[in-house]
Amino acid sequence: MRIDSAIRVKLGSMINKRSSGGDLSKVQAILYAALSLVLFTPTAIALPAPSDDVKRHPLTPAQVGDILISELRCTACHESGQQSSFLEKSAPDLSEVGGRVAPDYLRRFLASPSTVQPGSAMPDMLSSLKEPERVEIAEALTQFLVSIAKNAFQPKAMVGAESNIGKELFHSVGCVACHAPREVMEVKESDEDDEKDNVQIEQDTLRGLGVNLDHLPSKYSHQSLSDFLFQPLRVRSSGRMPDMKLSTSETHAIATYLLGDPSRLGEPIKRDERKIALGRRYFAELNCAACHKLGAIAPAPKIASFTDTHLSQGCLSKTPTKGPQFQLGEAQRQSIAASLQAGTRVDSDQVKIAKTMAAFNCIACHIRDDYGGVSKDRNVYFLTTEKNLGDDGRVPPPLTLVGAKLQPVWLKKVLFDGESVRHYMTTRMPQYGEANLRHLPDLLAQTDILEHADLRIPSPESNDKKVQEREKKLRAGGRELLGDKGLNCIACHNFNGKPSPLHKGMDLMTTYQRLQPAWFNNFLRNPGGYRPRIVMPYSWPGGVAAHQTILDGDTELQIEAIWYYLSLGTSAADPPGIRREETKLSVGEVARVYRGRSSIAGFRGIAVGLPERLNYAFNAETGTLTAIWQGDFIRVDRGGQGSGGFNPSAKPIALAQDVSFAELTDDKAAWPLRPIMTKEAPVNPNPLYPKNVGYQFKEYYLDEFSVPTFCYRSGVVAIEDRSIASRSGEKLLLRRALQFSAPSQQTLWFRALTGEIVSESENVFKTRSLRLTIPNSATQLRALSDNPDASELLLKLNIPQGKSTVEFTYEPVEK
Repeated sequence: MRIDSAIRVKLGSMINKRSSGGDLSKVQAILYAALSLVLFTPTAIALPAPSDDVKRHPLTPAQVGDILISELRCTACHESGQQSSFLEKSAPDLSEVGGRVAPDYLRRFLASPSTVQPGSAMPDMLSSLKEPERVEIAEALTQFLVSIAKNAFQPKAMVGAESNIGKELFHSVGCVACHAPREVMEVKESDEDDEKDNVQIEQDTLRGLGVNLDHLPSKYSHQSLSDFLFQPLRVRSSGRMPDMKLSTSETHAIATYLLGDPSRLGEPIKRDERKIALGRRYFAELNCAACHKLGAIAPAPKIASFTDTHLSQGCLSKTPTKGPQFQLGEAQRQSIAASLQAGTRVDSDQVKIAKTMAAFNCIACHIRDDYGGVSKDRNVYFLTTEKNLGDDGRVPPPLTLVGAKLQPVWLKKVLFDGESVRHYMTTRMPQYGEANLRHLPDLLAQTDILEHADLRIPSPESNDKKVQEREKKLRAGGRELLGDKGLNCIACHNFNGKPSPLHKGMDLMTTYQRLQPAWFNNFLRNPGGYRPRIVMPYSWPGGVAAHQTILDGDTELQIEAIWYYLSLGTSAADPPGIRREETKLSVGEVARVYRGRSSIAGFRGIAVGLPERLNYAFNAETGTLTAIWQGDFIRVDRGGQGSGGFNPSAKPIALAQDVSFAELTDDKAAWPLRPIMTKEAPVNPNPLYPKNVGYQFKEYYLDEFSVPTFCYRSGVVAIEDRSIASRSGEKLLLRRALQFSAPSQQTLWFRALTGEIVSESENVFKTRSLRLTIPNSATQLRALSDNPDASELLLKLNIPQGKSTVEFTYEPVEK
């Protein structure tokens, strides 16, 4: 494996310091050397180069070898005498590689992977052959892979994307946690001295600080790279390249930045049926199907078990053989050998967690116990919009005791839904795919234990006067403690969507939903012990309340009061000092879009005002048009785009909040309704709704008149949703166009209307306040299970492969 000389020097210095300083044994020093070589493998363990200031993991050499065996897919060909790996990595999907990757790059890469992409985990399958034969086989394989792709590779450059925006995104959202930074970040004079030191990096050393991307301009077109960045898990399902929750405009910008002028993509391939047939044969003979599942091509039977393989021969040989040739360094071979020699073992939960953190590179951003965290080389790339929050506002939180910190439901929402409360942090939480991290929440919950804390919630159904008095006392005490005459938590934290006057820290209203009571209790007593970088003051130093006039200065009672008060959710009265500034927003000559929470559109509400004075609300959490109203636009509880909740300025026609699209087993299947939580039943019985029914919101974009198009998915079907106002005589109508993009024929049900519905014709349905015209399709008008007087109108949509459009017309009517 090739490593920059500058990195060799840096690595050697690091190993010498650690081994001579007495803090690591010789075995551990070898371990660091082993992992440092793996770090440069893009499809293996994509970690940045280790730095002197960060311990990367607590694993032994044999455990590192376990990871290597999983990452390099050794068990795809070998019978395994080892323990089954919960981290087994899958190879990229090649079904559309011919339309995604430039043919010339494919041809050169297949002939010699490590030459074209140094550090690739793809083995050289042709290393023992002479050059002419390698070229012939690579050409045939390329012809075959291009022939099976549904779409041809299009090298055309993208128009309108901003390279400077891509540069900023690449260096701020978290890409550089794994990939080599491409620019030295500039630090303003006002920044701290230690941050200035962090950018004293030689420009030619940057490429050695992580997985290098210099091969991209000859591999991808602007569009194909943008498509890959938008949904990387569709191609690389193992999640080692995670989904960074980029919008299409962001992926376009990053692709433009990374690729520049796509002039190195070579000529289109000329189809040759003879070579295509040869390529299919070589794909089978070389056993490519062992890693890359492709149609009906079956993998060959597995060969000898690891334990029967001589460790200096075959894939681990230093000289080319007829088998796969991995570009392994000596330390990597030693780690694999250590794993094989150690035999079958059962990992502890802590080791399984550490392996997961290493394989998915969580430790590039997070500290867990005494390992991981942001290194000096990367520190400057972690940014925040709220500098007064200090390092805690820009560096991802530690994962020590995270299983005891977060509610199990919330931990799954973070890992699998990308839930985030740190709006001020530019680094994003990657999405690795639920299938890849499904084991992690339970492991963390079993491993991370805190002493139970008795933070009780009074029963709302109790008729006991003493209980009721205690509830009243706690509610008042918690409210006062959070307010400006108490601990003044609202000076640094937003509250229920309302901004803090100072630092705009995370919203306190998320506390009860996110945190476990034991962690909350311990954290309030000693914030710095759990978050070393935090600027939060100590309000109960040594267990003694700093504020003695509230609840008699009783520490236990004060913390319990805050917990109870926050458990009230949005029904909790604002703490003293919260300022409510209601602003009325109007619409001019172009449409206006406002984002915020709303009773009419949920926590991810989007209000759209049209110049014709027809407005609507869209719930991005469920993909549903939830309200229509005429006249004035909205009232906001404080000024500023996207900074507060909104309500319609006129009486709205309210529609359902549940998901609009679903796959039903038949026309009698119940519609999947969103969970409704109350004070009496505060636990969400289905926390992953609407993801569990296939919905995923992606983004929205504006046209030249600022009219938004909402982009989301229902299962495999991509949907673009756009509504405009129009007139039909004196009638003011909202015309809604839904464009579907499906990889194959699909059947979706659309819940078009709920309420007291009357059918006026096959295509027109009416409630007391709205008339809906639908396209020709199979419909079901059936009673609601919870309200026999009301109905729901369902449309069965047979969506063809490719793109198709259906249109609806909404007409507000007088009652």
